[in-house]
Amino acid sequence: QVQLVESGGGLVQPGGSLRLSCAASGTRASFFRMGWYRQVPGKERELVAIISNGDNINYGDSVKGRFTISRDGAKNVVFLQMNSLNPEDAAVYYCYMLPFPGSRPYWGQGTQVTVSS
Repeated sequence: QVQLVESGGGLVQPGGSLRLSCAASGTRASFFRMGWYRQVPGKERELVAIISNGDNINYGDSVKGRFTISRDGAKNVVFLQMNSLNPEDAAVYYCYMLPFPGSRPYWGQGTQVTVSS
């Protein structure tokens, strides 16, 4: 059973930075896709960034140029470096993993990011 464990959320001032990490356990194979979504109350979960095992990367429009996703494929770990954070980035950030094409997706429990002065 795949499990995803997120870390790195917290409170940051506007303009600040945070780095999120997500580690997958329960699988030895390198993931097909892994990354981050975020959600605020009353809104749908939205894409933040996704990276594939071939290093193809997709970012949500609102984070392009500010957030950077990277991975340690050998360890099934992904990182999200978030810079120039603003209050609109405040959300629960969920780690996402698709182990192989056609598989069910797996989600972490979420980590809260709060951007406030």
